[in-house]
Amino acid sequence: MKKQLVIGLIAAALCATPAFAALKTGDMAPDFSASGSLGGKDFSFNLKSALKKGPVVVYFYPSAYTGGCDLEAHTFAEQSDKFASAGITIVGVSADDLGRLKQFSADPKFCAGKFPIVSDADTKIAQSYNLNVTPPRAGAKDVNQVDINHAFIERVTYVVGKDGKILATLSSKDDKLSPDQHVDKSLAILTAAK
Repeated sequence: MKKQLVIGLIAAALCATPAFAALKTGDMAPDFSASGSLGGKDFSFNLKSALKKGPVVVYFYPSAYTGGCDLEAHTFAEQSDKFASAGITIVGVSADDLGRLKQFSADPKFCAGKFPIVSDADTKIAQSYNLNVTPPRAGAKDVNQVDINHAFIERVTYVVGKDGKILATLSSKDDKLSPDQHVDKSLAILTAAK
């Protein structure tokens, strides 16, 4: 009887937990508009408008000024000329507030003003992309020992074709990709698709 009760409780817990699965290849990328920063200056981004110019890499990351996110932003900045010459737009999305994003986007060690990053403070964009969102963690600090008091969006990169369809979904969790591999792989996918 105890065993059945335990199994029943586990099954109920699993059913009560929302199951998220990142959007897949061939799905339409949900359109979104968001405020953010480019090189420390206010910036407004709209996916539909960006797609008029060509493919877009939409990369979600947990938080500015944290190890993997710093590496990913730095690598996108280093490779940004290759993306630009191929007509590809890059945009980073996190739950960071605009103040943090302005600093991070201008910082020469990270985004270096090479591409925009936008705020999804209410995580509605992440939810529209079926991404897992983890509530703020008590005592979480960034590399500068500043408290992180926002939710964490899972690290997933979407490679979106000019037609708005997802060409690839790259996940650190599912694909075991390191943050910098998201950059190299998304560029390779888009250059091969031309």
